[in-house]
Amino acid sequence: MRSSSLQPMIKDQLVLYVFVSVLFVVGLVFGALLVNALTLDQQQDLAGDVQQFAQRIQSGMLEGSTESFWERAIFHAKWIILIWVLGLTVVGMPLVLALDFLKGVLVGFAVGTLVSQHEWKGLLFSLVSVAPANLIVVPALLIASVSAVSFSIYIIKNRLLGSYGSMSQSFISHTSTGVLMIFIALGAALVESFISPVLLKWAVPLISGLGSGL
Repeated sequence: MRSSSLQPMIKDQLVLYVFVSVLFVVGLVFGALLVNALTLDQQQDLAGDVQQFAQRIQSGMLEGSTESFWERAIFHAKWIILIWVLGLTVVGMPLVLALDFLKGVLVGFAVGTLVSQHEWKGLLFSLVSVAPANLIVVPALLIASVSAVSFSIYIIKNRLLGSYGSMSQSFISHTSTGVLMIFIALGAALVESFISPVLLKWAVPLISGLGSGL
């Protein structure tokens, strides 16, 4: 009986995971295409920003530190907490989905900028600059988003539609998921603060015109 009652829940969760993942990928593609919509002056400004970033890496200004770790950790935690809070309200559900799309746009734009300016070298550079931390934090954000949307749907079904059930179990599940995702996001902050600077220093010759680092 219990396993049969869990099947619809698992199916609903799977549908939500597919939906938020597709939403993120659509944002990813949109962000990459958005680079082509920039004017020549905007593209040149971005190219200058990328070169300044490369120079900062070469000068050792982006060395790993505890301060940068906490800065990135707090940033990721705020994003997940925002998703958690939005999940507590029905009106916040579309905003959760908008955040997933926005995250995809930001990642896609970063990768698209590097590829448009440096072609395959930019793609390789993005693999060590953009990909490592996002391979950790993006799944955490998507899992937190599914939890938030699921809780909002639970509120609609069990409160607004008059089917009164226990809120405590769903609230605890939603909250524990958010806390767990924050701890996972700390792993992304560790990567950004202590591993990415090493990888970036190795890969920066790809886009700085100082020779290949391979």
